[in-house]
Amino acid sequence: MITKQVILKKDREKSVNNRHPWLFSGAISRLEGDPESGDIVDVWNSKARFVGRGVYNDKSQISVRLLTWNPNDPIDEAFWHRRISRAVAGRLALKQDPDTDAYRLVYSEADGVPGLIADLYGPWLVVQFLSLAAEKHRRSIINTLLELVDVQGIYERSDTEGREKEGLVPVTGPVWGEVPPDLIEIVENGLTFLVDVKLGHKTGFYLDQRENRQRVSKYFARKEILNAFCYTGAFSVYAARVGADRIINVDTSERALKLAENNMLRNGFSGREDVYSAADVFEVLRAYRDANWKFDVIILDPPKFAGSKHNLEKATSGYKDINLLAMKLLKRGGTLITFSCSGAISADLFQKVIFGASIDAVRTVQIIERLSQGSDHPVLVTCPETEYLKGLVCRVW
Repeated sequence: MITKQVILKKDREKSVNNRHPWLFSGAISRLEGDPESGDIVDVWNSKARFVGRGVYNDKSQISVRLLTWNPNDPIDEAFWHRRISRAVAGRLALKQDPDTDAYRLVYSEADGVPGLIADLYGPWLVVQFLSLAAEKHRRSIINTLLELVDVQGIYERSDTEGREKEGLVPVTGPVWGEVPPDLIEIVENGLTFLVDVKLGHKTGFYLDQRENRQRVSKYFARKEILNAFCYTGAFSVYAARVGADRIINVDTSERALKLAENNMLRNGFSGREDVYSAADVFEVLRAYRDANWKFDVIILDPPKFAGSKHNLEKATSGYKDINLLAMKLLKRGGTLITFSCSGAISADLFQKVIFGASIDAVRTVQIIERLSQGSDHPVLVTCPETEYLKGLVCRVW
């Protein structure tokens, strides 16, 4: 029987009753049973009524990662098996797609497994344990994944800033089975890509953009394109498939650009006059503006500018800057495909940033499509933080 308890302050159980999985320290009145970090605790409101159960962490601002609101639901190996089985079942359509073998299998809070990321890359699984809740139950989680998914090996990339906020040290390396090669080949919508799961961004590839890459391909045929923050060039490969003219790829990472070029060749798109430029995107955009360059399509898919609300002002300034410059570089009637993956930037705020950029650029901008993360990155309605990727397709006059 669980005897360790978290007692809430008066009138502070609203978020718990609304099934939000994060309980912050400011809502806690007292602890009973001397819980230590990693312990499973029952959460009670000020009227001594059970409201939830989760994993306690005194080193994080999120004091409890809530896992269940059912008092008869123990947090044991069967619990993790149920949650992960449900997540895997939700990706059945992707599993049955012969043209795609890379997708997110488990998405943290959205799948009821706070802090766990599990990305499938063909025969390899890459995992991140980003919360103490996931870390303390890693053995049950790994056992369940191995039971449900047939893979050659599991590799860990728990090397994010979020893990440190949980009081955990970064961890990378093989977890089970064979060690993956330095570069893994995957298939996405019939195209092949090389992925560096050991050193690449996130777990190696921007899986959340899979559906967006396919969707915006209709804007690329016979167009001159600037792909800024291109990473390993996935949008460019999709553009080449539909017959885009020259594509200029810009990223700060020479390693990523080399992969971008290899990805283009790997899909049979040789003999093209594309450009791969290792440079700061902000500086390149200004240089192209000063040289009066013009493009038919510009793609802006930058890394996260706002890690939290504390640097929101700086982030919005950065987003406005790159979008303003892009608008000035587009031909009349050109297409701007712009994204923000910063969770602290809401869709409404992002649209306001685009509005501000359009005023300063003195361009008329129409939103013609709204984009979000792929279906393997579901949004939990009780946890709006699980929605982080915002995208707009704009026509710029």
